[in-house]
Order: sequence, then structure tokens, then C-alpha cells
Amino acid sequence: MTSQHFSSSASFLLLAVSLLSAAALFRLSSADIGTASHYRAPYLPTACYGNEAAQFPSSNLFAAAGEGVWDNGASCGRQYVVRCISAVAPRTCIPGQTIRVRVVDRALSSVTRPSRGGTTLVLSTSAFAAIANGSPGAINIEYQQ
Repeated sequence: MTSQHFSSSASFLLLAVSLLSAAALFRLSSADIGTASHYRAPYLPTACYGNEAAQFPSSNLFAAAGEGVWDNGASCGRQYVVRCISAVAPRTCIPGQTIRVRVVDRALSSVTRPSRGGTTLVLSTSAFAAIANGSPGAINIEYQQ
């Protein structure tokens, strides 16, 4: 076997192992990537539960669903684990911080308009502040139901 043949075989093997490792990582991760904005009080009434004040978790970690997750209202009550992964401004994301939010509203019909339209989730002020520094219009998130 020539050294060139050995080098080609080793390169191919390294590439194959790398691809298999990447495929395994993607398969193990079931989180989605999206964007989040924020909105402020007043939060009532909501599209999910109207004027029911008990709909909000005591942690104040809740969200309005963007059209991508709204699912004709089926998202009402769903909980998502959310973490900030990037933003335009450096050091916006709080490293290692994840939150669990409960969907209580629809972004398109929320009483208060989101800081940026068209995002995957619109987080309450408390939820947004728990994973991001400052008040950027939107952040990139990883989220999982």
C-alpha cells in the first residue's frame, strides 16, 4: 500500500467519522431554532384564556406564540424551554441561562405589540430579562416543547 493511498484512506475515514458524529448530534437534539421578542403589560385579555388572571405562572415566565407555533390555538398552555443563543449586540445572551415559559397568548392579537413582529415567541418582560441583557428588539433562541 502506498503512502498516498494510506493518506487518502485515513482522510476518508476521518471524514466519515466526522459526518457520523455530526449526524448523531443532530439526531440527539430535538430543539428548534427561532427568534424571540418581548412585550410589556398590560397582558390581559389573552387569546388563550381571556381575562383570567390565574393563567399567568407565578414566575411571570410566559409568552405569546408567533404564527409558527400558534397551531390554531393548540399552543395555549404549552410549555417551552428557551435559551438565548445569539443577538446582534455582543454579550446580550446570558450564558447557560434557560427558562421554561407557558404560552398564554397569540402574538398577532396580543394587547401590547411585540418589540419586533414575526418572531417565533414573544416573551413577557420577566422572561426576556431572564435570558437576555438589555432590551434588544429580538434575539435568536433555541426552544423545545
